[in-house]
Amino acid sequence: MRKNYKVSYPKEKELRKNLESRNDVEAMRIKRYLGMPDLSRAQGSPIAEIVERVTNLPEFKDLDIIEIPEIVPANISFDLFDFPADHPARSKSDTYYVDENYILRTHTTVMWYYYLQQEDVKQRMANGEPVGCFCYGKVYRKDEIDRNHMNVFHQIDGWYLAPKDKKIIGKQELDAELRNIARAVFAPNTNIKIFDDAFPYTDPSLQMEVEKGGKWLEVLGSGVVKGSVLEKFGIDSSKWNGWAFGPGIERLAMVSMSLPDMRLFWSEDPRVKNQLILGHEFMEVSKYPPIIRDISFVVNNDFIPNDYFDFVREAAPGIIEQVELLDKYENIKKFGAGKISYAFRITYRSLDRTLTSEEIDNIHKKVEEATTKIFGGTVR
Repeated sequence: MRKNYKVSYPKEKELRKNLESRNDVEAMRIKRYLGMPDLSRAQGSPIAEIVERVTNLPEFKDLDIIEIPEIVPANISFDLFDFPADHPARSKSDTYYVDENYILRTHTTVMWYYYLQQEDVKQRMANGEPVGCFCYGKVYRKDEIDRNHMNVFHQIDGWYLAPKDKKIIGKQELDAELRNIARAVFAPNTNIKIFDDAFPYTDPSLQMEVEKGGKWLEVLGSGVVKGSVLEKFGIDSSKWNGWAFGPGIERLAMVSMSLPDMRLFWSEDPRVKNQLILGHEFMEVSKYPPIIRDISFVVNNDFIPNDYFDFVREAAPGIIEQVELLDKYENIKKFGAGKISYAFRITYRSLDRTLTSEEIDNIHKKVEEATTKIFGGTVR
């Protein structure tokens, strides 16, 4: 029988309280992201609908559900899941650090740690019973800016552990779970391809693509949990095995609806909201024109583009459609040692109104000024 868990701990409350007292740019940004609604729990959202469809599959009816903190220890997020010491996800250019040791969760897979701390789960495992659960909600990653990426999105993780003397889990089981999810999210007759892939904490691993509009689109991966990862959680990998998956929910919903822009999930425009129905082909509402501005500047070679993307997002929340790198080059003779020239094209477009050149000129001027003040760039 399914059980529900909600994990909280004093450290997260302390970190949130400290954030409230800070007014620096990074703290303000993190507070805004934490304050955004969790669409996986928002009635009427297709993100929540996917969660409901997946968790209610008959094959998953006995898997528990756990809700975990959004601020988690970095070592639990990375060390326990076999992320190499030099993995990009560990860097401050890819992950939001609340302080030196705690981060905004980058994946809901971290729930494995919290789930295994539950006393009744420990008891069930001691009795040789299979265990498993789902975890879903917002995750946070510094990322590029385009229609398919946001730095706040939603993920659903599922995993299942069984004693090897009761069940051996391999590719056949992975294949079956992927097909179950495809049936739940897409039409039963959807064309599917499944092939080998690689993920940090599973081996073997499989990836699934679905056919949509004559194109094959990658939507979901799954894998057998590595023995080395199980051992780090204190589980004897000679006696236990399991499967796991953890897709971005927006990706599944966008494919289902042929949605052209991830920002639309957050829209309050009724013309948009009324169309956000799984399986419904999204029809673009009146297309507001873009306004494009380029910016080029010379900065020190320790400049981190992902930090710049975050800054641009914050300069014009909700109207940055894309930031495209046009050019990057070094020229010691022209710029000096340790300097790099960058050129970016910023596409401004609102989802619900026509922007004016005047307002974008004002925003873009602030971007230029801050590029100098915050990043030490020389605008060209």
